[in-house]
Amino acid sequence: RPGLALCAGCGGRIQDPFLLRVSPDLEWHVACLKCAECGQPLDETCTCFLRDGKAYCKRDYSRLFGVKCAQCRAAFSSSDLVMRARDHVYHLECFRCAACGRQLLP
Repeated sequence: RPGLALCAGCGGRIQDPFLLRVSPDLEWHVACLKCAECGQPLDETCTCFLRDGKAYCKRDYSRLFGVKCAQCRAAFSSSDLVMRARDHVYHLECFRCAACGRQLLP
């Protein structure tokens, strides 16, 4: 479909022989697919995440939209062990008694 598609990044018509399709309805010039936050090029070597029609690298997507600890507000890494209490998620070291500050154990 080169020539018919409009780039989600710059809005221009894609005349290039190659285009990047990230979802069924969003296509980019190869040079236009960049993280909306840091500008890192998003190609076959970098995971791309979409939110509200914008593309993000994994680091920025996690920082902006990922689940964060209810106590320290930091994001979780894939290796973190967590505690859940109702709708809240905590790092193990952040899961403490609100009155005395003692760490609560599972």
